[in-house]
Amino acid sequence: MNQPKLSIIISCYNDPFVKEAIMSAFNQTYPLKEIILVDDGSNSETKAIINSFKDKIDVLITQNNKGQSVARNNGIKKASGHYILNLDSDDFFENDFSQKAIDKFENDKAIKIVTCKAKRFNELGKIDIFTPRGGDIEKFLFANSAMGSSMFRRDDWSKSDGYEEELPILGFEDWEFYIQLLKNGGYAYVIDEVLFHYRIRENSTTARIKHIKQEKFKHIVLKHEELYKNNFESFVINLFQRINEEEFQKNRNLDRTEYRIGKVVLTPLRFIKRFFK
Repeated sequence: MNQPKLSIIISCYNDPFVKEAIMSAFNQTYPLKEIILVDDGSNSETKAIINSFKDKIDVLITQNNKGQSVARNNGIKKASGHYILNLDSDDFFENDFSQKAIDKFENDKAIKIVTCKAKRFNELGKIDIFTPRGGDIEKFLFANSAMGSSMFRRDDWSKSDGYEEELPILGFEDWEFYIQLLKNGGYAYVIDEVLFHYRIRENSTTARIKHIKQEKFKHIVLKHEELYKNNFESFVINLFQRINEEEFQKNRNLDRTEYRIGKVVLTPLRFIKRFFK
């Protein structure tokens, strides 16, 4: 039986850590692989890093800055592999992840996504170990249940709309893409090992879009209207859970000592301000 080829896609924009991602891809023990790096309009410093590792890269795509989804889709279009592994340019995998992931795919055709446990870390060191839930489409309706850097089949990407190129404004393009992969069946498998290292940065996309999380969720629901209609009861239950959680957080903030002290101090100042208007 012929061994299936793996294409590892690294999209990069102004990232000094890209060298770690390139070496992570290069050091994967799975033998039949190609590394495709998409330089999404990076600055000269990042281009210099990429250039210094070009002997480790099989295909280098250079484009103007168009966002991560466009970069990923363009990388996958050039891929010749049966399997696709997306790798963000500031993260890295353990060397044996690809081999273990492909073994899972080859033994179970119902698997659409392979992910794993992740060590989350920042400049100070380890934060925690995160375990995605995995599972079928029901596990993905209200939250992403796989890491953004995961493996899937190229054919499944071809049958979908790919990574949505309008959603990066809101973030969570990984989540929406996984919904596409799973809405007609199959499931995401979680390898029960810490094989991925996820870097937390203050200026990351995830950090920047926290304040518009309801907008991005609304976007996904409206795009997959029939899917959520078919799961209407679960949708309503989740919606009210979100409302209750927000009310709880709001009330907890109102009860904080700092808030009460601040209210005492600011109330007379606000009165004086109104008086002199």
